[in-house]
This record gives sequence, structure tokens and C-alpha cells, in this order.
Amino acid sequence: MFSDKDINQIKQKGLTVEKVSSQIELFKTGLPFVNLQSAATINHGILKLSDEEKEAFIQLFDAKRNEYSILKFVPASGAATRMFKSFFSFIEDYNPDQETVNAYINRTKEALLAVFFVGLEKLPFYRIVLDKIEKIYPEYHSSSTDKQRYMFVKTMLDEDKLNYGFFPKGLLPFHLYKEHTATAFEEHLFEAALYASANNKAVLHYTISEKYKDIFDDEFKKIQTIVERKTNTKFEISFSYQKEATDTIAVTEYNEPFRAEDNSLLFRPSGHGALLSNLGDLDADIIFIKNIDNVVVFKYEDEVSEYKKMLAGILIQLQDKAFRYLKKLESQDISQADLVEIAKFLTNKMNVVISSEFEKYANEYQIKYLTEKLNRPIRVCGMVKNEGEPGGGPFWVKDESGQVSLQIVESAQISKKDKKQKEILKNATHFNPVDLVCGTKDYKGNRFDLEQFVDHKTAFITMKTKTGKDLKALELPGLWNGSMAYWNTIFVEVPLITFNPVKTVTDLLKPTHQVK
Repeated sequence: MFSDKDINQIKQKGLTVEKVSSQIELFKTGLPFVNLQSAATINHGILKLSDEEKEAFIQLFDAKRNEYSILKFVPASGAATRMFKSFFSFIEDYNPDQETVNAYINRTKEALLAVFFVGLEKLPFYRIVLDKIEKIYPEYHSSSTDKQRYMFVKTMLDEDKLNYGFFPKGLLPFHLYKEHTATAFEEHLFEAALYASANNKAVLHYTISEKYKDIFDDEFKKIQTIVERKTNTKFEISFSYQKEATDTIAVTEYNEPFRAEDNSLLFRPSGHGALLSNLGDLDADIIFIKNIDNVVVFKYEDEVSEYKKMLAGILIQLQDKAFRYLKKLESQDISQADLVEIAKFLTNKMNVVISSEFEKYANEYQIKYLTEKLNRPIRVCGMVKNEGEPGGGPFWVKDESGQVSLQIVESAQISKKDKKQKEILKNATHFNPVDLVCGTKDYKGNRFDLEQFVDHKTAFITMKTKTGKDLKALELPGLWNGSMAYWNTIFVEVPLITFNPVKTVTDLLKPTHQVK
């Protein structure tokens, strides 16, 4: 299937022929839908804490945080293009001399534009765009409202003007304060000082596109002194990129390798699951994971950080106990009552479904079985009540070997043609806001090899086009989906205030992104 030139290309990417062949095999065999058993709900896979319990976990975290190395991991490689999707169409299709903006909105059903123009002056970059317009369009103030709106969008997005659509999302102006506008990148620093810091030091790791490295560096230099002074915290920032070796091969609709115009193989980035390797490279006892666009203005940061501390407190308590049990299991000095206690801990606290055959196992096999179940990375994940927000959700899932476990599942992984599966999806009460606190070290202090805990069958195939031709692309199991399938998982209800993503530019008009 592969020429010498192909093999050379594969090796240069850091891939092997075996790996690429196995990817092609996945296209041929197809990938199964997940097998949902039921939605995870309160007291059935999702913890709901009382105010007293929440307070106790916050206190536990604050009392112990300086004993741990803490890191915040922020996937931040996305460009802002999708935020402005409707606006690119507007520039393309709208002619201010031929119709009004309202007529365009009615014709195209682009309701977002209406929201945008009503809230225009509240946008964090309103003044920046206006200053730029006045330099480019001297006739702006004497033009009709429709023309002004057209000029505004063009100035905001045109490549030779502000070019906001091609900014990394993390460096767009997000919040407007009295003295300055803050980016999401900056807000993550302020937030990290509150909960992801130890001994007055906060360590943050952003995954970005390599082409943006210099502008992220410049932004940090610009704000470092001010942020460090205001938070009384020293910041250590690092960046990494999606590794080329995580790209996947594209195939034609007949599952043959898709070839570019120069006959080379076409490889594509494989989604956020590719970042598992970046996460595995990081050395910290407690790792917070949160997306770049999920930030709030300063007045809400204390409230949001309380829930992060609560999740971290739960992690500390469970991990402490798990480590004590693992040391006991290793010493072999263990009674039958101890083994029963550990099995109960796994069932009641770690949501692990223990084999119904467990009691029949010989003593040494019980020790081996419990060790294998306990000695895994741990993730404590916030889950928000469903209020029509899109996103994967928490479910009990049965894998091919019949094992049932808690998983975060994307709706694309669920067969909508299967009545029972569709019903389970419909009954989901919570969704995943990507709010994780992870323990990626074992009881001896060594980092886990995270690749060992991936369910490779949860990759998915998507249809794309390249130069007008259809192709099939392979996305790796999502970072918090199948890439963490065999971690020990705890889901905890957190309020909607913790989830404030900016998927479209008009999300910046929501109260959690507005200072006033």
C-alpha cells in the first residue's frame, strides 16, 4: 500500500507504518457506537454535596495545597474563526446599498447578528474597532446605520484590518475593565492564583498552535508584572503544541489513503485527544483542566474558584485513601476484612463496578484485582445540570468486555437510530463543562503512562472535504472522553456559574463576561 516515499513521510512525522495501517483498518471495520447503560444522575454516579460538605473540602484543600505541586492545564490552540462564522457570511453576502441589515437578518435567519448589533457598545473591543474605523473610513460618522454596521464588521474581521477571526481565541479582548481590556489568557492567570497555586506560585501550561507562540509570549511579558503584583503570586508559564505524531491518516470513501495533489499522503490533526501526550509529559501532583474560553470577569472569580477547590479537596481525600490501601495491598499483610473494606471503597467512593465473581477469587487474585482497579489515574469532574447547553454528558457505559464504568460521552458517539440509546440520552440530567481535577501519579510518586488507560475503540470517524473531494478523517478518543476511559472517575454537581464558554462572539454579552 505504501511506497518508499510514503514510508519516509510516515517516519518523518514520528509515526510507524504499523500505526498508520491500524488506522486504515479502523476506517475499514468502522467504529462501534458506545453502549449506554443509563445516564449518570444524582446519587447514581453524580455526587451532590451539601454546603457543609463543600466547605469541608475547600478547607481540606486550602490546608494542604502547599504540600502539593499544582498545575493548570489549558487547551488553547483554537483560532477564534468559529466565533465569527455568521459575520464572515455577512461580509460576503451583504450589500449595504441594496438592502437593510434587518432585511438581511430576516432573509438569512441570522439572529446572532441582531443580538450583536443591539449589544455593540457592550463588546469588550467596541472602542478598539471604533478607533480603527475612524482611521480607515473618514466617512463613518456621516454614513447610514446600515453602512456603519457593515464597516464595523469589516474592520473587525478583514485580514488587513483587525483580523480578529484568525486570532487565537485566548488572545482576543474578552472583558472590558475600567483601565484595560483583558484576554482569556490573562483571566486564567488571575483565576489560577486563587485555586491553582501553592506557596504563592502558580504554574500554567497552555497547549497552543506553534504559529502563535510569539504573540502569547509577548502578551505574557506585557501583563506579567501587573498580574503578579495584584495577585501576590509568581507565575511560571509553559506552552506545548499538538505533536505531529498524533496526526491521523485521511482516506477516500473507499478507505484508500487520500493523496494530496503532489501524491503525498494526507494527515490531519486528530482532535483534542491528541493532547493526552502533552498532559502525560507534565509533572505535577494535582492538575486542573479547563478550556481557554471558559472564564469570568473578576467579580465572579471567587465564586468559581470555590468549586475548583471543592473538587481538588475531593481528589486529595480519595487519593490519600487509595494510596494507603495500595501500600497495604503491596505489603501482602492484609486480612480478608481489609480486602472487603477496599472493595467497598472502590464501589462506594470510586464508582468502580466490582466483578460479581470477586468473592470466589483466591486471596492472591483478590489482591491483584483490587490493586489493578485502584492503581489508576483519578479524575474528579464537575458536572452541570442540563439547561439545553450542548456538550458531552456523564453516563454509565458498558464496554466490549462487559465492564460497566462512568464515562463522559459525546452525542456523536451515541447511535440515534437505537431507540433505547436515544431514550437514555434524552434522560440525561447533566452535561460536561470540562472542569476536571486530575491525579496522574501513582502511590509511589511516579507518573502514570496515560496511554495505558485509553479505550481506542472510542475514536470516531468524520466526513471532511479537501480541494472539493470527500475524505474520511479519524479523530482520536477525546481527551476527557475515551482517552480517560480507564481512569477512576468521580462526577460532582457544580452550578452553571462555573460554565461560561465563548462559542460565538455574542456570548461576550452574557452577564459573566460583563463588568457592569
